[in-house]
Amino acid sequence: MLRRHDRRFVLLGIPLLSALITAFSLVGQPDKSWPDVLVSWLISLYFTTGYWLSNFQLWRGLLGRFPGPEQTPRRLWVLAGLALLVTAAATLVLTLPLHWLRPDYFPLTPAALWQGTRFSLVPTVGVLTLYEAMYFFEQWKANLHRADHLARASTQAQLDALQGQLDPHFLFNTLNTLSALIEPENEPAQQFVEHLADVYRYVLLAQGRATVPLVEELEFVETYLGLHKARFRNNLVVEMTVAPAALARHVAPLSVQLLVENALKHNVASREHPLHLRLSADETAAVLRVENTLRPRPAGLAPGTGTGLANVRRRYALLGAAQPVETRVADGKFVVDLPLLPAPAPRLP
Repeated sequence: MLRRHDRRFVLLGIPLLSALITAFSLVGQPDKSWPDVLVSWLISLYFTTGYWLSNFQLWRGLLGRFPGPEQTPRRLWVLAGLALLVTAAATLVLTLPLHWLRPDYFPLTPAALWQGTRFSLVPTVGVLTLYEAMYFFEQWKANLHRADHLARASTQAQLDALQGQLDPHFLFNTLNTLSALIEPENEPAQQFVEHLADVYRYVLLAQGRATVPLVEELEFVETYLGLHKARFRNNLVVEMTVAPAALARHVAPLSVQLLVENALKHNVASREHPLHLRLSADETAAVLRVENTLRPRPAGLAPGTGTGLANVRRRYALLGAAQPVETRVADGKFVVDLPLLPAPAPRLP
């Protein structure tokens, strides 16, 4: 099937080219009547259509066979050879009906057929050159568009990386300075700042790592929850029951923390309604289950968009997890099953 701009090019190009050929053939014959001119143009239109469409099919077939830019020289050489054969064959096929009608005007002698082929090669080469130029221009635009997108993505990635490196480093160093300024006897404040520094230390260490051992992620989550315990106190009840076999498995860094953060952000945690948070994994080491009591806040700390959980799903899909991240609501609890990944193979030195 012809694409829309190809069809437009054909519908406009064939009549125009046949008109130009007719005008060229009538040079030096000013006494031609309009009926004769019309007949000449119709014959030219007939031949032009046959040559154009046959060589277009040849060009499109070769383009499908040799589409790459590095294959262009080979495609052009093959096109040059086959275009001569296709044009010669088209000359014979197109002349046969006219020879049957007017054999004196359209002989089938080799000399006459070769003359028609030679004459038709000039516009044929011009049309094929136009197709090649159009294809080259489309490829150039596509490459320019692709390069622009890659440049934007690269720039954004660099900005994100710089921002991700700047903020944790800055806060980590600031927390260390703050810890030195706190009075030594203020042990709760010292401990809180140290936990906060540990959180940012883990964020820094996790950068650039596709996966981390579950034991490291859970140690980080315990530190992260320790910060919130200072605010929620007994309103937050945490239980971790993770089998030793699961601790050696891997997870995407900060993925468990994000699930815990979502539970704290979007659910009530009060004296009357404590927030129960449970993290568990059995000996099969297939999933880490994160579940919390489901009691949504009337007005959460931030509106839930679902982007965080969607991002976790995409990360595990890219990591080739054996099963997707699954969520469900059961018995008044929000449950997330996070696949546990095998430890990556050690790199050779």
